[in-house]
Amino acid sequence: MDRNEFLRESEQARTGIIREFLHFLAHNKKWWLLPIILVLLVFGLLLVLGGTAAGPFIYPLF
Repeated sequence: MDRNEFLRESEQARTGIIREFLHFLAHNKKWWLLPIILVLLVFGLLLVLGGTAAGPFIYPLF
């Protein structure tokens, strides 16, 4: 990678982490990672909500 190419890349607009992750999935053909990430995000959301006032409303779901 030469200096000019590095400068061109640095001047481009920044992409978000979600867009960058989707590009990674598409480029490397790692679509099997998407369900794993989604399940981890849902469990994380349940853990956060379980410790708040919404906790008693979530417990009957299980």
